[in-house]
Amino acid sequence: MSTQQEKIQELIDKRAEARIGGGEKAIDKQHAKGKYTARERIAQLLDEGSFEELDMFVTHRCTNFGQDKKHILGDGVVTGFGTIDGRLVYIFAQDFTVFGGSLSETMALKICKVMDLAMKMGAPCIGLNDSGGARIQEGINALAGYAEIFQRNIMASGVVPQISAILGPCAGGAVYSPALTDFTIMAKGISYMFLTGPSVVKTVTGEDVTQEQLGGASVHSSKSGVTHFAAENGEEALLIIRKLLSYIPQNNLEETPLQPCDDPIDRLEDALNEIIPESAKMSYDMYDVIGAIIDNGEFLEVQRDFAKNIIVGFARFNGQAVGIVANQPKVLAGVLDSNASRKAARFVRFCDAFNIPLVTLVDVPGFLPGTGQEYNGVILHGAKLLYAYGEATVPKVTVTLRKSYGGAHIVMSCKQLRGDINYAWPTSEIAVMGAEGAVGVLYAKEAKEQADPAAYKKEKEEEYRKLFANPYQAAKYGYIDDVIEPRNTRFRVIRALQMLATKKVSNPPKKHGNIPL
Repeated sequence: MSTQQEKIQELIDKRAEARIGGGEKAIDKQHAKGKYTARERIAQLLDEGSFEELDMFVTHRCTNFGQDKKHILGDGVVTGFGTIDGRLVYIFAQDFTVFGGSLSETMALKICKVMDLAMKMGAPCIGLNDSGGARIQEGINALAGYAEIFQRNIMASGVVPQISAILGPCAGGAVYSPALTDFTIMAKGISYMFLTGPSVVKTVTGEDVTQEQLGGASVHSSKSGVTHFAAENGEEALLIIRKLLSYIPQNNLEETPLQPCDDPIDRLEDALNEIIPESAKMSYDMYDVIGAIIDNGEFLEVQRDFAKNIIVGFARFNGQAVGIVANQPKVLAGVLDSNASRKAARFVRFCDAFNIPLVTLVDVPGFLPGTGQEYNGVILHGAKLLYAYGEATVPKVTVTLRKSYGGAHIVMSCKQLRGDINYAWPTSEIAVMGAEGAVGVLYAKEAKEQADPAAYKKEKEEEYRKLFANPYQAAKYGYIDDVIEPRNTRFRVIRALQMLATKKVSNPPKKHGNIPL
């Protein structure tokens, strides 16, 4: 064999060595846990044959605790670029078979390299996390590595989409990178996130808690709101990433992808003319409204199991991707509370950062009262949503279906928060408060003087409803642009979005605002 052939063979052997990561035994263990390896996950996520790996031959530089005797090519993370539906993406996938996926200095450098490339090229960056945390043998160098990654997460925020999939453990400082990204996806049964593990919790607080109870996918999707999607398994988590990216542009300077649409824009939905119940105290399902007006009923909901009194997610109108924010009357009567406000605010800010128009469907009786909410800072959380809508410069179309009362009316993309087109159904009630509450304030004294206070109040409530429980008072002042027939909502929203396609609005020059956090 010639010298040249020997060198080529050496390269082939080294590539084969790198591809098996921590070795066959470690791969078998990974498979036994119902988990895939880093390279298997990349192959599942990206278009077939599109992945180009970088830094395959990188090894760690640590000499502490016998580390100088053990080097594995790639050093615990697979990095590179490829395509999803033909669009460029950058990716890193932690390899649990190599040192438990723990982060070293060189591993951090590999991740930072693809993040820097994503910023230069204006393309999404995807992280597949499966790591035991910082590599203890490397001490402060591992911590510095994390900080370098976090700084890039911060710089990339609002510039390129950042998506994190949690496909194994993610503990300690490692959780901050996913938390800084735009969307976090967890896989049930195999992933968890927490700052301090069960043993530390037991020592400090005395609580006996499992990994799943402390930081599993179900917990973070329903209780904390840390994760945006809870997938049934690792494969579904990767499919969600592909679907999510189909609604998002490559970067903050591009428009959303336009897809062919075979759903007629003038499709009438007669059921919407009957969907609002006769009684104001009865509920209906906002999902029925969303499904009726969007393209082919296809809706990708974000944070489905968290703060269910508000619905947020992606859909299309005539092939154009939009973000939908909608109150859900079926849950807590659609009121806003702390969690619903911050859930919606984060989503609105994401859409605004990436030029995704906003369609808001309003049926909100107010904010949830009580000491629990006030002590939890509902004022601040509500202000976040108000701030997000007021700051947003993307096209904003609002449709009020039924109730829109008080402060909640304001924060749900009203005209004064620069709502571009504000429609209302004839069933809408736009006022400071509902009839019962208003009469209680306005006629409390007079009611006491009546022979039949209850009948008097009922009469006054009817008067109030006739005067204010309708959209025409708001329309009189131009706060509502038009009152529309419910069944025609799809057509009117699409027409509004088409008209707003060339919208250009700039906020005042400043370093950044000071959103109430």
